[in-house]
Amino acid sequence: MPIDPVVPLVEASTLPLEAVQGQGHLQLPLQSQPLQALSVDPLLVTEEQVARRLGEDWAFVYRNADYMLWGTVITIALTLTSLLLGFLAGFPAGAIEVYGDGYSQSFVRKAGVLLRGTPILVIMLLTYFVLPIDIVLVALERTLGAIDFVLGPTPFTAPTDVPDAFLAATLALGFRSAAYQSQIFRGALQSIDEGQMEAARSIGMSRLEAIRHVIVPQALRRSVPGFQNEFTIVLKDTSIAFAIGLGELLKRSQDLFTQQTTAVLEVILFISLVYFVLTFTTNRTLDFVSNRFAIPGESS
Repeated sequence: MPIDPVVPLVEASTLPLEAVQGQGHLQLPLQSQPLQALSVDPLLVTEEQVARRLGEDWAFVYRNADYMLWGTVITIALTLTSLLLGFLAGFPAGAIEVYGDGYSQSFVRKAGVLLRGTPILVIMLLTYFVLPIDIVLVALERTLGAIDFVLGPTPFTAPTDVPDAFLAATLALGFRSAAYQSQIFRGALQSIDEGQMEAARSIGMSRLEAIRHVIVPQALRRSVPGFQNEFTIVLKDTSIAFAIGLGELLKRSQDLFTQQTTAVLEVILFISLVYFVLTFTTNRTLDFVSNRFAIPGESS
């Protein structure tokens, strides 16, 4: 009786399909060809995969990530507009505190103390419920029209389709930021040695020209570290806008965990990560700006 040849044992996963043939015997091919791997996009993650690995609550957060990211966009826009308004009002206020006369200095200082001493929530509620936003828009439109008349056409226009809550939050955060930025710029202006003003005047510059061309450029460079701290404060204070119904990041997260109360921790962890990324990225960027524009010979 003929004896079948002994076939070495191999794992089935290492054999191509052609190896399984014959009368129940495994026959190795002369040259094995590896199986082609399936092409799967590693970034394509389904909600079912998230639920299987992390749980239903994280799957809920994943499903509403777009909703949260739009809140992040609103938070960033509110931060930038508030800081811009704070700079436009805060830098002149700081200059007035250093170079203004007695009456203007007194007014700016008292206004700054009032804004810095009032909680931002109170300022925001008063701005939204008491301040007539329509009148503010009309005044802004006329101001921009006057600028266009004096300087020529500019790309700036008064916002007409922006929600009142966003405008109120911008005004509240902007003017409160102006009160703090004025102190940043005041300290930066006062840090410039008086001899530079005297040297500028000695070569024929007027006082205003000396401030503009000699003092201000150095003061702006020295104010970057303080402005970095103010940026972080304003970014975090944008969360107060949920009190007036603005759909920024915190308000949208509240909308989510009121729908699924078991996902409160997951939603909070998600928005905490978003705030951390925004803060970390901004601080590293401003560190680069501070080092890039540091005055030669001074430590940044």
